[in-house]
Amino acid sequence: MSLPLPDTADPPTLATFGETMLRLSPPDGERLEGTDDLAVRVGGAESNVAATAARLGCATEWRSVLPDSPLARRVERGVREHGVEPVVTRGEGRVGTYYFEPGGTPRGANVIYDRAGAAIRSATPDSLGVETLDHDAVYTSGITPALSETLAETTATMLAAAGEAGAERVLDLNYRAKLWSPATAAATLRPLFEDVDTLVVAARDAATVLDRDGDPEVVARDLATAYDFDTVVITRGEDGALALNEDVVYERTGYPADTVDPVGTGDAFVGGFLATRLAGGGVDDALNAGTATAALKRTLNGDVAAITPAEVRAVVDADGSAIDR
Repeated sequence: MSLPLPDTADPPTLATFGETMLRLSPPDGERLEGTDDLAVRVGGAESNVAATAARLGCATEWRSVLPDSPLARRVERGVREHGVEPVVTRGEGRVGTYYFEPGGTPRGANVIYDRAGAAIRSATPDSLGVETLDHDAVYTSGITPALSETLAETTATMLAAAGEAGAERVLDLNYRAKLWSPATAAATLRPLFEDVDTLVVAARDAATVLDRDGDPEVVARDLATAYDFDTVVITRGEDGALALNEDVVYERTGYPADTVDPVGTGDAFVGGFLATRLAGGGVDDALNAGTATAALKRTLNGDVAAITPAEVRAVVDADGSAIDR
């Protein structure tokens, strides 16, 4: 099949805003408490999505606030090397970090955050360029308003301004229990929904935060009706995803993948989905691309899906298409 992806001669534009951190990881099979070596990578939901979309042909920006420091410059380099333009305002504070200790069954992976005092927490609409959101789409995740009351207010202003500028506004709920409770998340996120066109939400997060559980199609229809979303995407991890658009439901099972590193898989899905939609592809095409991109990401270390359009097309061509019903 011919999977539509952006034409790099005239690419669609995507702006994202939020926090990006440095990720420090011991070698596979080692514990943080015993290692002498830490691999340094860059990761954050919004920059991960921007990187994936850029690698698939979009012109992307990642907006944030960082201090003037060597670690901040490392973050910017890590974002830029995937084709994303970092649009950064200098502010007081530090660069957040997190430690990722990989581990399979039965131990599981361990994540330790060290992000208190990060410069992004005081970001205002002006520091994130609220007057220049005339992009084809603007994306952020539920992690951003979770970081501070200031960022919650800033996120609301940014989404409203993006709508006034004519951008497609995309929010991935992306609930993180280490940042806030389900009740606080719901109370903060629900008022944002009036300025969201496309909602992406993991099935588990829909149940935990929005009290919508059960059949994914029923959940998608319920959310679309309750909040007047144009598109609702329910992700189900390795089991694939379902999307509702214009009263049509599309489903895509997960593509088989060996899991080397699962971190950033959801962001890869969103990046692939958005790149295809912005290129004019249908929701079925976008589900295929998003799910294929997520599968490819699982085979790669780090947070970013360092993939190519040809690889995404090859995965889709090998395994068929999404089903609409």
